[in-house]
Amino acid sequence: MNFSADKNLTFDQAVEIMFHKLGDWKIMALASSVNDYVMVRNVSCLFYDNKIYFKTDKNFRKTQQLFQNPQVALCWSGVQVEGLAANKGLVIDEPDRRFETLYKKFLWGSYNKYSHEEDEIIIEVTPSFVEVWDTSEDNYAFQLFLNFEKRTVEVKQYDHR
Repeated sequence: MNFSADKNLTFDQAVEIMFHKLGDWKIMALASSVNDYVMVRNVSCLFYDNKIYFKTDKNFRKTQQLFQNPQVALCWSGVQVEGLAANKGLVIDEPDRRFETLYKKFLWGSYNKYSHEEDEIIIEVTPSFVEVWDTSEDNYAFQLFLNFEKRTVEVKQYDHR
C-alpha cells in the first residue's frame, strides 16, 4: 500500500502497512523488564493473524522474565511494537503446527540449530501500540501511531515542504 501526505488512513490500512513492512519474518530486538531490570535480545519472529510469534526455550532467563511481566517491546528498523506476550505452549503441541511449518520455511538455520522439542515454546505477542516510521510515495517522512486497543491511527508528517 502506498501512502501520500494528502491521504487519510484507516486503522486497518495502517495495520496493513505495518505488517507489509515486516514481511513474513524478521530478527527483532525484544525488550522486557522485571523489577526495573531491563533486558534486550534478538528473537526470530514470524508474523500472521496480526500478531508476532517467536519461539524460545522455556528455561531461558528471558522466558522466565516474560512469565513474570508479559509487557514487552519489539523493534525492527522503523517499526516499534509494544504489546503483551503470552505462552502458547510447546511448539510440537500446536494443533495445526503452523508456527513450526513457517519457522522451517523462513528460518531454517535457526530451526535446525535451536530445536529442542521438549523445551521450545511459542510466544505470541499481541500488539497494543505501534509506531511506524516510513516515507510516503511523494518522499515525505511520516510516523504512524497505531492504538490496537482503540483501533485508531494517527498520522504525523515529520517533514514539510
